[in-house]
Amino acid sequence: MKSKFLFWLLTTVLLFALCFSAEAQQPKKVPRIGFLNAPPTASIPARIEAFRQGLSELGYVEGKNIVIEYRSAEGKAEHVPDLAAELVRLKVDIIVSSGPTSTHQAKKATSTIPIVMAFDDDPVGSGLVASLARPGGNISGLSTLSPELSGKQLELLKEIIPNLSRAAVLGTSTRPGTAQGLRETELAAGALGVRLQYLDVVSSKDIATAFGEASKGRADAVLVLGSPVLNSQRKQILDLAVKSRLPATYSRPEYVEEGGLMTYGVSISDLFRRSATYVDKILKGRKPADLPVEQPKKFEFIINLKAAKQIGLTIPPNVLARADRVIR
Repeated sequence: MKSKFLFWLLTTVLLFALCFSAEAQQPKKVPRIGFLNAPPTASIPARIEAFRQGLSELGYVEGKNIVIEYRSAEGKAEHVPDLAAELVRLKVDIIVSSGPTSTHQAKKATSTIPIVMAFDDDPVGSGLVASLARPGGNISGLSTLSPELSGKQLELLKEIIPNLSRAAVLGTSTRPGTAQGLRETELAAGALGVRLQYLDVVSSKDIATAFGEASKGRADAVLVLGSPVLNSQRKQILDLAVKSRLPATYSRPEYVEEGGLMTYGVSISDLFRRSATYVDKILKGRKPADLPVEQPKKFEFIINLKAAKQIGLTIPPNVLARADRVIR
């Protein structure tokens, strides 16, 4: 009886050991992340690097314990739907969308694969999520919605141009968030004694006309609100600002890095870094529907002294001292 029991015990232990060994030998599945990008890759290297840094801080090593499938439309928005569909066919575990255009097309392509939006100006207003606290679908991530920033931008213009009395505001009325941003600008304008001239830009054809109207309206400066239309035509806007000799403040650092005067706004790179935390949480079992959309935490003030010199503008030392970055 004792020998039978020992035989049974040894057999059980041996079988357990064999099963454990088989499981241990099976390689763990390496998660695949789709990175969907609409603008040219060369225009957003800092954002991509920030996302990689965020993953690295969480212990992910690209090519070892995580694989990233990069897909870029290289500035051709009409290609984004096909790229989103391709990532779905690859059965990636998560799609990280680099902006509003990518997020909307990813949403159309899948209702089951989790989508992490690196940023969106107004995810509730644009219909991407049900609410910031409870997204409710397969999308979550980060929002850049901070309408009060446009008022702060006007305040900075007033500091640089003490005699500022008229300012032209370029925006896109069809973009969610523009109306709220304009209201904040109007509140700041009232307190500063500045008269605003709102110029609606719904297509690239409206940009030259808008600058012409700003000159006719004797604008002392221009405030450019964020929108896909305006952001996609940065070079034209920057050239017209110089040609019109109008100091301008912008919604994105790319404008200033490419020759614009200044920007005060959300640090987009920080949002890309933080988007990695959503990837990590989802890979560990959390659902996008239950992950609140987070608001910006880091802001940056950037001044381009070359641009100031081009239009004969001197930046006061006290304003320069507050800049996070000065391009000389």
